[in-house]
Amino acid sequence: QLQLVESGGGLVQPGGSLRLSCAASGFTLDYYAIGWFRQAPGKEREGVSCITSSGSSTNVIDSVKGRFTISRDNAKNTVYLQMNSLKPEDTAVYYCAAARGYHSDMKCTQGDYDGMDYWGKGTLVTVSS
Repeated sequence: QLQLVESGGGLVQPGGSLRLSCAASGFTLDYYAIGWFRQAPGKEREGVSCITSSGSSTNVIDSVKGRFTISRDNAKNTVYLQMNSLKPEDTAVYYCAAARGYHSDMKCTQGDYDGMDYWGKGTLVTVSS
């Protein structure tokens, strides 16, 4: 069974940090571009950051640029999202998703977050004092 499982969410004060993990089971992430998405209460889901299958290229949206960093460890079949200087507006359920192939890598580099093949169930991040 192909699965993506997110972990690392929780409650953090403004200015704090969290590292989210996205672990795959049932398949290898080596050939997949990976995206992190979030959905805040009452808002649509948005793509936050993505990384190509080799890890050579990443994309991050302007609202988290300089604060969030995506990385991957293909040996551990895991992708990470390091989130620093968290703000209350970062509160959301965070999801990871995977998309296979060269075309998916190209879309990632262009900041196109559509067309993901597999999704995790999400992890809640709450930024509050």
